[in-house]
Amino acid sequence: MSYRRIVHVVGARPNYMKIAPLYRAMEEYSALEQILVHTGQHYSPEMSTHFFDELGMPRPDVNLDVGPGSHAVQTARIMEAFEPVLLDRKPDLVVVVGDVNSTIACALDAKKLDIPIAHVEAGLRSFDMRMPEEVNRVLTDRISDYLFTTEASGNENLAKEGVPDSMVHFVGNVMIDSLVTHLPKAMARPTLETLGVSDGEYLLVTIHRPSNVDDQATLRSLIDTLREAAERKPVLIPLHPRTRSNLEKFGWLEDVMSAPGIRICDPLGYLDFLRCQRGAAAILTDSGGIQEESTYLGIPCVTMRDNTERPATITHGTNRLIGNDRSQILAALDTALGTRSGAHPVPPLWDGKAAERIASVLLS
Repeated sequence: MSYRRIVHVVGARPNYMKIAPLYRAMEEYSALEQILVHTGQHYSPEMSTHFFDELGMPRPDVNLDVGPGSHAVQTARIMEAFEPVLLDRKPDLVVVVGDVNSTIACALDAKKLDIPIAHVEAGLRSFDMRMPEEVNRVLTDRISDYLFTTEASGNENLAKEGVPDSMVHFVGNVMIDSLVTHLPKAMARPTLETLGVSDGEYLLVTIHRPSNVDDQATLRSLIDTLREAAERKPVLIPLHPRTRSNLEKFGWLEDVMSAPGIRICDPLGYLDFLRCQRGAAAILTDSGGIQEESTYLGIPCVTMRDNTERPATITHGTNRLIGNDRSQILAALDTALGTRSGAHPVPPLWDGKAAERIASVLLS
């Protein structure tokens, strides 16, 4: 079936990088009307403007402005605000991406109104239902009509859950589409000079998961780990708002900012952060998307989590899943720093053309 009016949903910053290449690929179909809805789940005027500009996306047709809140409150607000958009615009299809609250909220609205749903990045599983993202992933897949997977594990997981093969399409990774498109622009930016670091001579760190930063003892251990890591190479930390808030609450922010070898900066735009990833000697993170991007770039990645929903980054990439134990993180970091090389494997179909394959399935 071919669709004529499609609503794309973005809610959190990682969604922009997933929707941007798909929106661009669908522009090739002249009879199609695309409607971009920003739920406002993650929103700051400056950062949102940066992301839309850098990714070449149009401004949203609709901004729901739901703002922050608990998982229940935020999901409910999104559902309440999104339903009138569907009733007014009457789309033939709703496209949701990833695993944030906007994903499941908008999918639920569409399902209750009998509007077909396409879930991009379907089938990923950490098998840890304590993670809100895992709940969102599983439930969104259960009610979607098109499930677009990024790696073989996604197909395997959906098959075990009883999803018919006809609904599942292995297309590759749209995050990598954005990376391939924008890497040359990122490399031309003076980001490293501005931040005072040099190619291959620093460690890039991101931490924001509640399991790592909300618990006082765990966060203290990670800070001490990063202090030791900084004895190997300077550490650059674009500080997530949640992490900053907890450092302030526990009274440790000044301590971290003044630690030898540790450099703190505000969250970066997409291009600047991509440049930082490409120039790092190694990356320490608890992010899902960074596991994927570092795999494509061939940058060693130490993931400070007990599980990952992206196993291809381990089997086909440069990722090491370690947890948050101090000694194991440092041991993995030492191994990573000693093994970086130019040649590296990349998971199948991570070639910058995933969005074209999705558009072909939906619109041919």
